[in-house]
Amino acid sequence: MSLAQAGDVEEAAEPVVAASQGRGVGEVRKGGWFVLLTIVAVCVLWLIPALGVLVTSFRNGDLVNTSGWWTAFAHPFQAGEWTVENYRSALDAGGLGNSFLNSLAVTIPSTAYAFSWMDFRGRYLLFVTVVGLLVVPLQMALIPILKLYVNGATLFDYVVFPQLHLNGTFLAVWLAHTGFGLPLAVYLLRNYIGSLPSSIIESAKIDGADHFTIFWRLIVPLSVPALAAFAIFQFLWVWNDLLVAYVFLGGERSVQVLTLNLANLVGSRGENWQLLTSAAFISMALPLIVFFSLQKYFVRGLTAGAVKG
Repeated sequence: MSLAQAGDVEEAAEPVVAASQGRGVGEVRKGGWFVLLTIVAVCVLWLIPALGVLVTSFRNGDLVNTSGWWTAFAHPFQAGEWTVENYRSALDAGGLGNSFLNSLAVTIPSTAYAFSWMDFRGRYLLFVTVVGLLVVPLQMALIPILKLYVNGATLFDYVVFPQLHLNGTFLAVWLAHTGFGLPLAVYLLRNYIGSLPSSIIESAKIDGADHFTIFWRLIVPLSVPALAAFAIFQFLWVWNDLLVAYVFLGGERSVQVLTLNLANLVGSRGENWQLLTSAAFISMALPLIVFFSLQKYFVRGLTAGAVKG
């Protein structure tokens, strides 16, 4: 083929390439707009209820009972439309401050180093068993554990588990939430720790370090992203929990947690919604602070170990 013929072929191919590139860019743009609109729609669906709770928390009680929260935007500057008394009443009358401290006391966890780097017989079987506990409904174990705390357990007149009388104490809730959270912790941390370079562990062993030293000096500092990701999950789960706290702590006001206090703020006839919404936003403050403080570790901790190579 001569140079002239080659030039003609290149000139003829240019419009085809340009058309295909333009078509590809157009398809990407259309797909991008669809994804963007979907994200916006999901965000709106999630934010509208939160906006309703926020608006209701600042409205007068009479207006809350007689009109929807969206009507507040029709006359936003009308006298008597907005008030901060709801927050003051929620903190004072509802005992929310003490419940906030009780929730902090309850929301106070082990890592999976042994499953990742310690070789022992049955390691993988034990790991699968622990992770399999994720599918066990939490509600099935509450009453048996409570009876175990109160009455203990005996087998052929031998005491297998002593009577600890832990019901009504924070320790009972700590132990329950730690046990329920361990399968998720083992699953997340085992995958993360297993993705760490084996050369680091081997170098430490050559230098004479035992498993305990390797764990505290190497594994824990390197596992901060995974620990932070699990900490967010566990903190939000425990902070928002009502059932476990109610079963093990009961309804005594001295140990009442925030979620139980929120449930009691609404009267038997469903009044005082303005107090409930105010208290709900107070309870949301700390989880939001925790999440935004640790979010840079969140995705790293969840995705680490997903891809090897």
